[in-house]
Amino acid sequence: MSGALILHRARPGLTVQDMGRPGLARLGLSRGGAADRLALLEATALLGLRAPVAALEMPALGGSFEVTRPTRIALTGAPMRADLDGSALRWSASHLILPGQRLTIGAATSGVYGYLTPAGGILGPEWQGSRAAHLVAGIGAALAAGDRLPLGDDPEPDAPGQFLPVEDRFTGGLLRWIDGPQTALFPVATRARFGTTAFRRAPTGNRQGIRLDCEGPAFAADLPKTGLASEFILPGDIQMTGDGRPYILLSECQTIGGYPRIGTVLPADLPRAAQSAPGAVLRFQRVTLAEADTLARPRAARLASLRAACHPLRRDPRDMPDLLSYQLISGVTAGNDLDPPEASA
Repeated sequence: MSGALILHRARPGLTVQDMGRPGLARLGLSRGGAADRLALLEATALLGLRAPVAALEMPALGGSFEVTRPTRIALTGAPMRADLDGSALRWSASHLILPGQRLTIGAATSGVYGYLTPAGGILGPEWQGSRAAHLVAGIGAALAAGDRLPLGDDPEPDAPGQFLPVEDRFTGGLLRWIDGPQTALFPVATRARFGTTAFRRAPTGNRQGIRLDCEGPAFAADLPKTGLASEFILPGDIQMTGDGRPYILLSECQTIGGYPRIGTVLPADLPRAAQSAPGAVLRFQRVTLAEADTLARPRAARLASLRAACHPLRRDPRDMPDLLSYQLISGVTAGNDLDPPEASA
Protein backbone atom coordinates (compact mmCIF):
# COMPACT_ATOMS: atom_id res chain seq x y z
CA MET A 1 0.00 0.00 0.00
CA SER A 2 1.28 3.48 -0.87
CA GLY A 3 2.44 5.74 1.92
CA ALA A 4 1.16 9.20 2.75
CA LEU A 5 2.38 12.43 4.28
CA ILE A 6 -0.13 13.65 6.87
CA LEU A 7 -0.33 17.36 7.59
CA HIS A 8 -1.25 17.82 11.24
CA ARG A 9 -0.54 21.53 11.11
CA ALA A 10 0.00 23.57 7.95
CA ARG A 11 1.13 27.17 7.99
CA PRO A 12 -0.28 29.57 5.37
CA GLY A 13 0.94 29.24 1.80
CA LEU A 14 2.09 25.60 1.81
CA THR A 15 1.85 24.12 -1.68
CA VAL A 16 3.12 21.17 -3.68
CA GLN A 17 5.83 22.31 -6.12
CA ASP A 18 8.18 20.72 -8.61
CA MET A 19 10.19 22.16 -11.51
CA GLY A 20 7.05 23.59 -13.10
CA ARG A 21 5.62 23.64 -16.63
CA PRO A 22 8.09 25.25 -19.03
CA GLY A 23 7.15 26.02 -22.60
CA LEU A 24 3.54 27.10 -22.08
CA ALA A 25 4.00 30.89 -22.11
CA ARG A 26 2.50 30.97 -25.60
CA LEU A 27 -0.70 29.68 -24.01
CA GLY A 28 -0.64 32.32 -21.29
CA LEU A 29 0.75 30.09 -18.52
CA SER A 30 4.05 30.92 -16.86
CA ARG A 31 6.41 28.15 -15.80
CA GLY A 32 5.45 28.15 -12.12
CA GLY A 33 7.05 25.49 -9.97
CA ALA A 34 9.38 26.03 -7.03
CA ALA A 35 10.35 29.62 -6.29
CA ASP A 36 13.85 28.30 -5.52
CA ARG A 37 14.50 25.61 -8.11
CA LEU A 38 18.03 25.07 -6.78
CA ALA A 39 16.52 23.79 -3.52
CA LEU A 40 14.85 20.94 -5.42
CA LEU A 41 18.12 20.05 -7.15
CA GLU A 42 19.82 19.99 -3.75
CA ALA A 43 17.13 17.60 -2.48
CA THR A 44 17.65 15.42 -5.56
CA ALA A 45 21.35 15.15 -4.76
CA LEU A 46 20.82 14.49 -1.04
CA LEU A 47 18.34 11.69 -1.73
CA GLY A 48 20.33 10.13 -4.57
CA LEU A 49 17.49 10.57 -7.06
CA ARG A 50 17.83 10.69 -10.82
CA ALA A 51 15.58 13.74 -11.23
CA PRO A 52 13.69 16.24 -9.04
CA VAL A 53 10.36 15.13 -7.57
CA ALA A 54 7.38 17.05 -6.19
CA ALA A 55 7.96 18.56 -2.75
CA LEU A 56 6.32 20.78 -0.16
CA GLU A 57 7.17 24.46 -0.52
CA MET A 58 6.93 26.29 2.81
CA PRO A 59 7.04 30.11 2.74
CA ALA A 60 8.54 31.42 6.01
CA LEU A 61 6.84 28.79 8.21
CA GLY A 62 6.41 25.02 8.04
CA GLY A 63 4.04 22.85 10.03
CA SER A 64 3.73 19.47 11.70
CA PHE A 65 3.92 16.24 9.68
CA GLU A 66 3.78 12.45 9.93
CA VAL A 67 4.37 9.62 7.45
CA THR A 68 2.55 6.30 7.23
CA ARG A 69 5.55 4.39 5.85
CA PRO A 70 9.29 4.72 6.50
CA THR A 71 10.68 7.26 4.08
CA ARG A 72 13.66 9.53 3.70
CA ILE A 73 13.14 13.24 3.35
CA ALA A 74 15.39 16.13 2.40
CA LEU A 75 15.17 19.56 4.04
CA THR A 76 16.50 22.27 1.73
CA GLY A 77 16.05 25.92 0.82
CA ALA A 78 15.67 28.61 3.46
CA PRO A 79 16.97 27.19 6.77
CA MET A 80 14.13 26.49 9.19
CA ARG A 81 13.95 25.16 12.72
CA ALA A 82 13.13 21.45 12.45
CA ASP A 83 12.90 18.58 14.92
CA LEU A 84 11.79 14.97 14.96
CA ASP A 85 10.03 14.00 18.18
CA GLY A 86 11.78 16.89 19.88
CA SER A 87 15.30 16.13 18.59
CA ALA A 88 16.72 18.84 16.34
CA LEU A 89 17.32 17.97 12.69
CA ARG A 90 20.06 19.43 10.56
CA TRP A 91 18.95 21.52 7.59
CA SER A 92 20.31 20.95 4.08
CA ALA A 93 20.34 17.24 4.88
CA SER A 94 18.39 14.02 4.41
CA HIS A 95 16.77 12.08 7.26
CA LEU A 96 14.79 8.88 7.74
CA ILE A 97 11.28 9.38 9.14
CA LEU A 98 9.37 6.44 10.65
CA PRO A 99 5.60 6.04 11.11
CA GLY A 100 4.47 7.49 14.42
CA GLN A 101 7.25 10.05 14.57
CA ARG A 102 6.27 13.72 14.44
CA LEU A 103 8.26 16.06 12.22
CA THR A 104 7.88 19.71 13.22
CA ILE A 105 9.16 22.56 11.07
CA GLY A 106 9.03 26.09 12.43
CA ALA A 107 10.12 29.51 11.24
CA ALA A 108 12.82 30.28 8.71
CA THR A 109 15.96 31.62 10.35
CA SER A 110 16.87 33.35 7.07
CA GLY A 111 15.43 33.41 3.59
CA VAL A 112 11.83 32.74 2.63
CA TYR A 113 11.12 29.35 1.01
CA GLY A 114 11.96 26.05 2.71
CA TYR A 115 11.34 22.65 1.09
CA LEU A 116 10.42 19.22 2.43
CA THR A 117 11.08 16.62 -0.25
CA PRO A 118 10.06 12.95 0.30
CA ALA A 119 12.37 10.54 -1.51
CA GLY A 120 9.50 9.06 -3.51
CA GLY A 121 8.01 12.45 -4.28
CA ILE A 122 4.50 13.70 -3.58
CA LEU A 123 2.02 12.07 -5.92
CA GLY A 124 -1.39 13.33 -6.91
CA PRO A 125 -3.01 14.98 -9.92
CA GLU A 126 -0.63 15.77 -12.76
CA TRP A 127 -1.34 18.30 -15.50
CA GLN A 128 0.97 19.15 -18.41
CA GLY A 129 3.71 17.03 -16.90
CA SER A 130 3.74 18.69 -13.48
CA ARG A 131 2.10 18.38 -10.07
CA ALA A 132 2.96 21.95 -9.11
CA ALA A 133 0.27 24.22 -7.75
CA HIS A 134 -0.01 27.47 -9.73
CA LEU A 135 -2.39 29.49 -7.61
CA VAL A 136 -2.47 32.51 -9.91
CA ALA A 137 -3.66 30.27 -12.75
CA GLY A 138 -6.09 28.35 -10.53
CA ILE A 139 -4.13 25.08 -10.69
CA GLY A 140 -4.05 23.20 -7.39
CA ALA A 141 -4.58 24.80 -4.01
CA ALA A 142 -2.80 25.77 -0.82
CA LEU A 143 -2.57 22.88 1.66
CA ALA A 144 -4.35 22.70 5.02
CA ALA A 145 -4.21 20.72 8.25
CA GLY A 146 -5.76 17.29 7.79
CA ASP A 147 -4.56 16.84 4.20
CA ARG A 148 -3.03 13.45 3.35
CA LEU A 149 -0.63 13.60 0.43
CA PRO A 150 0.15 10.30 -1.34
CA LEU A 151 3.85 9.48 -1.54
CA GLY A 152 5.80 7.46 -4.06
CA ASP A 153 8.04 4.64 -2.90
CA ASP A 154 11.44 5.56 -1.52
CA PRO A 155 13.90 3.94 -3.96
CA GLU A 156 16.58 3.47 -1.26
CA PRO A 157 14.96 3.57 2.20
CA ASP A 158 18.09 2.17 3.86
CA ALA A 159 20.47 4.77 2.40
CA PRO A 160 22.31 6.72 5.11
CA GLY A 161 21.57 10.38 5.75
CA GLN A 162 23.50 12.95 3.75
CA PHE A 163 24.51 16.56 4.34
CA LEU A 164 25.14 19.20 1.69
CA PRO A 165 27.07 22.40 2.47
CA VAL A 166 25.52 25.30 0.56
CA GLU A 167 26.52 28.89 -0.09
CA ASP A 168 24.41 31.57 1.57
CA ARG A 169 21.73 32.73 -0.86
CA PHE A 170 19.23 33.62 1.85
CA THR A 171 20.37 37.05 3.04
CA GLY A 172 20.44 39.13 -0.12
CA GLY A 173 23.60 39.89 -2.07
CA LEU A 174 24.58 40.34 -5.70
CA LEU A 175 22.29 39.67 -8.67
CA ARG A 176 23.86 39.51 -12.12
CA TRP A 177 21.74 40.68 -15.04
CA ILE A 178 21.88 41.02 -18.81
CA ASP A 179 20.42 43.58 -21.16
CA GLY A 180 16.99 43.01 -22.62
CA PRO A 181 15.05 44.43 -25.56
CA GLN A 182 14.17 47.61 -23.63
CA THR A 183 17.44 48.31 -21.81
CA ALA A 184 18.37 51.06 -24.27
CA LEU A 185 15.21 52.98 -23.29
CA PHE A 186 16.88 53.76 -19.95
CA PRO A 187 19.42 56.60 -20.14
CA VAL A 188 23.06 55.66 -19.64
CA ALA A 189 23.18 57.59 -16.36
CA THR A 190 20.10 55.74 -15.10
CA ARG A 191 21.65 52.38 -15.92
CA ALA A 192 24.86 53.37 -14.17
CA ARG A 193 22.95 54.48 -11.07
CA PHE A 194 21.01 51.19 -11.12
CA GLY A 195 24.32 49.33 -10.83
CA THR A 196 25.54 51.35 -7.85
CA THR A 197 22.30 51.43 -5.83
CA ALA A 198 21.70 49.28 -2.76
CA PHE A 199 18.09 48.06 -2.91
CA ARG A 200 16.06 46.56 -0.10
CA ARG A 201 13.49 43.86 -0.63
CA ALA A 202 10.13 45.46 0.12
CA PRO A 203 7.37 43.76 2.12
CA THR A 204 5.41 43.63 -1.15
CA GLY A 205 6.00 40.35 -2.96
CA ASN A 206 4.87 36.78 -3.55
CA ARG A 207 5.50 33.94 -5.99
CA GLN A 208 4.76 36.35 -8.87
CA GLY A 209 7.60 38.68 -7.98
CA ILE A 210 9.26 40.94 -5.43
CA ARG A 211 9.43 44.70 -5.25
CA LEU A 212 12.67 46.52 -4.40
CA ASP A 213 12.85 49.85 -2.56
CA CYS A 214 15.68 52.37 -2.46
CA GLU A 215 16.45 55.97 -1.68
CA GLY A 216 16.79 58.48 -4.50
CA PRO A 217 14.90 59.27 -7.69
CA ALA A 218 12.91 56.80 -9.73
CA PHE A 219 14.51 54.72 -12.50
CA ALA A 220 12.55 56.13 -15.41
CA ALA A 221 12.78 55.05 -19.03
CA ASP A 222 12.49 57.35 -22.04
CA LEU A 223 9.30 55.88 -23.46
CA PRO A 224 7.99 56.60 -26.93
CA LYS A 225 4.99 58.91 -27.14
CA THR A 226 2.85 55.98 -28.20
CA GLY A 227 3.84 54.05 -25.10
CA LEU A 228 4.96 50.41 -24.99
CA ALA A 229 3.12 47.50 -26.49
CA SER A 230 2.63 44.53 -24.19
CA GLU A 231 5.35 41.94 -24.78
CA PHE A 232 6.21 38.50 -23.48
CA ILE A 233 7.93 38.46 -20.10
CA LEU A 234 9.76 35.74 -18.17
CA PRO A 235 10.92 34.97 -14.62
CA GLY A 236 13.96 37.09 -13.89
CA ASP A 237 12.80 40.13 -15.85
CA ILE A 238 13.32 43.40 -13.97
CA GLN A 239 10.31 45.60 -14.58
CA MET A 240 10.12 49.26 -13.64
CA THR A 241 6.59 49.84 -12.44
CA GLY A 242 4.73 53.14 -12.72
CA ASP A 243 6.64 54.71 -9.82
CA GLY A 244 9.99 53.72 -11.30
CA ARG A 245 10.87 51.07 -8.73
CA PRO A 246 12.22 47.63 -9.76
CA TYR A 247 10.07 44.52 -9.55
CA ILE A 248 11.82 41.17 -10.16
CA LEU A 249 9.48 38.63 -11.70
CA LEU A 250 9.42 35.11 -10.24
CA SER A 251 7.96 31.72 -11.12
CA GLU A 252 4.25 32.63 -11.23
CA CYS A 253 4.65 35.90 -13.10
CA GLN A 254 2.26 36.89 -15.84
CA THR A 255 3.33 36.06 -19.40
CA ILE A 256 2.88 39.50 -21.00
CA GLY A 257 3.34 43.00 -19.66
CA GLY A 258 3.72 46.61 -20.67
CA TYR A 259 6.14 48.00 -18.06
CA PRO A 260 9.66 48.76 -19.32
CA ARG A 261 12.30 46.22 -18.32
CA ILE A 262 15.83 47.31 -17.66
CA GLY A 263 17.13 43.75 -17.99
CA THR A 264 16.89 40.17 -16.76
CA VAL A 265 18.43 38.44 -13.73
CA LEU A 266 20.47 35.37 -14.65
CA PRO A 267 18.71 32.06 -13.86
CA ALA A 268 21.64 31.10 -11.62
CA ASP A 269 20.94 34.12 -9.39
CA LEU A 270 17.14 33.96 -9.40
CA PRO A 271 17.04 31.69 -6.30
CA ARG A 272 18.89 34.45 -4.39
CA ALA A 273 16.25 36.97 -5.45
CA ALA A 274 13.38 34.66 -4.49
CA GLN A 275 14.95 33.86 -1.11
CA SER A 276 15.54 37.51 -0.16
CA ALA A 277 13.32 38.28 2.81
CA PRO A 278 11.85 41.77 3.34
CA GLY A 279 14.66 44.12 4.31
CA ALA A 280 17.43 42.10 2.63
CA VAL A 281 19.88 44.22 0.61
CA LEU A 282 20.31 43.41 -3.08
CA ARG A 283 22.72 44.90 -5.60
CA PHE A 284 22.94 44.40 -9.35
CA GLN A 285 25.90 43.66 -11.60
CA ARG A 286 25.53 43.93 -15.35
CA VAL A 287 27.20 41.17 -17.40
CA THR A 288 27.44 40.59 -21.12
CA LEU A 289 25.53 37.87 -22.93
CA ALA A 290 28.81 36.04 -23.55
CA GLU A 291 29.59 36.11 -19.84
CA ALA A 292 26.07 34.89 -19.04
CA ASP A 293 26.51 31.97 -21.45
CA THR A 294 29.75 31.05 -19.68
CA LEU A 295 28.01 31.08 -16.29
CA ALA A 296 25.05 28.98 -17.49
CA ARG A 297 25.24 25.28 -16.57
CA PRO A 298 23.01 22.41 -17.77
CA ARG A 299 20.90 20.79 -15.08
CA ALA A 300 22.84 17.51 -15.37
CA ALA A 301 26.12 19.29 -14.65
CA ARG A 302 24.66 21.15 -11.67
CA LEU A 303 23.27 17.92 -10.25
CA ALA A 304 26.60 16.17 -10.68
CA SER A 305 28.43 18.88 -8.74
CA LEU A 306 25.81 18.83 -5.98
CA ARG A 307 26.06 15.05 -5.66
CA ALA A 308 29.83 15.31 -5.41
CA ALA A 309 29.49 17.84 -2.58
CA CYS A 310 27.25 15.61 -0.43
CA HIS A 311 28.79 13.71 2.45
CA PRO A 312 27.45 11.37 5.17
CA LEU A 313 25.42 13.07 7.85
CA ARG A 314 26.99 12.87 11.30
CA ARG A 315 24.60 13.29 14.17
CA ASP A 316 25.44 15.83 16.85
CA PRO A 317 25.81 13.97 20.20
CA ARG A 318 24.07 16.90 21.91
CA ASP A 319 20.92 16.11 19.92
CA MET A 320 20.91 12.33 20.59
CA PRO A 321 18.61 11.33 23.46
CA ASP A 322 19.69 7.69 22.89
CA LEU A 323 23.42 8.52 23.08
CA LEU A 324 24.13 6.23 26.06
CA SER A 325 22.70 3.21 24.23
CA TYR A 326 25.65 3.31 21.81
CA GLN A 327 28.97 1.53 22.33
CA LEU A 328 31.11 4.61 21.87
CA ILE A 329 34.55 2.99 22.23
CA SER A 330 35.34 -0.46 20.91
CA GLY A 331 35.71 -2.95 23.76
CA VAL A 332 34.10 -0.72 26.38
CA THR A 333 30.90 -2.00 28.01
CA ALA A 334 28.43 -0.81 30.61
CA GLY A 335 30.39 -2.76 33.24
CA ASN A 336 27.76 -5.37 34.28
CA ASP A 337 29.88 -8.18 32.87
CA LEU A 338 32.56 -7.27 35.40
CA ASP A 339 30.31 -7.63 38.46
CA PRO A 340 31.04 -10.61 40.69
CA PRO A 341 28.40 -13.35 40.53
CA GLU A 342 26.98 -12.54 43.94
CA ALA A 343 26.54 -8.87 43.08
CA SER A 344 24.67 -9.62 39.88
CA ALA A 345 22.40 -12.30 41.38
